Amino acid sequence: MRKTNLTLVLFLIVLAIANAQPEKEFTSISSDVKYQLIGTYNLARLTQVFNKDLDDFLASSTMSSADFKGKFATPLYPVKLYRVEYRSVVPEYGNKPAITTGLVAIPETGLDYMPMISYQHGTVFEKNNCPSQPDESMETRMMIAQYASQGYIVIGADYFGLANSDLPNAYLILKSSEQACVDMLFAAQDLLRYKKIKQGPLFLHGWSQGGWTNMAFLRKLESLNIPVTAAGTASAPAEVFGTMDRWLNNYQPIDAVYLPACLSNFIFALEYYNQMPGFAATAIRPEFYPTAKKFYEWKISWTDFRKITGDTVQNFFRPEFLATGNSGNSAFWEIMDNSQVYKWRCKTPLTMYYGEKDEVVPLFIATLPSEFHKLIGRNTTVAKSAGANADHRATYTTSVIYLKPWFDGFLKKK
Repeated sequence: MRKTNLTLVLFLIVLAIANAQPEKEFTSISSDVKYQLIGTYNLARLTQVFNKDLDDFLASSTMSSADFKGKFATPLYPVKLYRVEYRSVVPEYGNKPAITTGLVAIPETGLDYMPMISYQHGTVFEKNNCPSQPDESMETRMMIAQYASQGYIVIGADYFGLANSDLPNAYLILKSSEQACVDMLFAAQDLLRYKKIKQGPLFLHGWSQGGWTNMAFLRKLESLNIPVTAAGTASAPAEVFGTMDRWLNNYQPIDAVYLPACLSNFIFALEYYNQMPGFAATAIRPEFYPTAKKFYEWKISWTDFRKITGDTVQNFFRPEFLATGNSGNSAFWEIMDNSQVYKWRCKTPLTMYYGEKDEVVPLFIATLPSEFHKLIGRNTTVAKSAGANADHRATYTTSVIYLKPWFDGFLKKK
């Protein structure tokens, strides 16, 4: 009897280990979607996100991890992590077929019906700092620990050009950003059906670049009559024209040292996706162009980029390119004007967090959507301060904490 019990225990241990191991191969759901299990975050790993991981994330922030400790939800459920690979299209190239990836994080609640939150990630300077590689993305781990561990399915697109995508980085490219997120939602829904899990209410969240993407995605979903229960953003540069002109032509001491890298990647993305051959060379100073191109192509790190190009936007770009902001009527500025993501009659309850010491998104830009929506009679958009001392990362951290009880409130009404 003892031998039988010991054999059973050993079998269960082996089975548990096997179930936790990542899958080496993808499993096809359809001709458009396949997935692989990439791991499981147990409760200990989830708890670590709000301790050591948070310490590292806020190490250079205006606020420390001590300002947020004890405010996150205590993890309740382990979370299985799935990488999905799905077919999409590139709108800027006449819907050219593309293959891209994303994350579906499913909590082990034992339930077959759970709410879903789609998270749109912020700017990254390494190809694998994205949702489908959660060990490489602290912002993604925070969403998993705060939401998936509480019973929300968390999904996130990598965007075109990241992870295993062979496309160039589609940084702040409007139609491609929308498309990647819409098709990621459909791919996640395919996986849930395959796993016999029903999707509950849909929520959205995004930070920084992802805040802008989140607004574009929300507008697109509303146009498709796909209901979103509520949405949130953190540091969303929804007014692109104003954001870019401020960065390029009105330097402030608070400006992030990585703004030249952001703008450089955006210029190269425009050159490719908006089919503007040679545009980057007309904008970037010739002594920095080779470095900028290597950076955009993921061939050098941001640290190496910064050593050569410096910290200020004004020294990085050609004076004649900066001067185009005076009239704002060049092809570049017309694209900027058409890249805004707040001028529509938003019907989804929307909370937009901003930081009063944000080094990336100016206060005026962060609060503009809520004021505009009030102007046109939509009072469901609210701007909320993350605090007088909140910079870019602290704003995101605040949003992760305080959007959850707000989202939870909608579930109680169902």
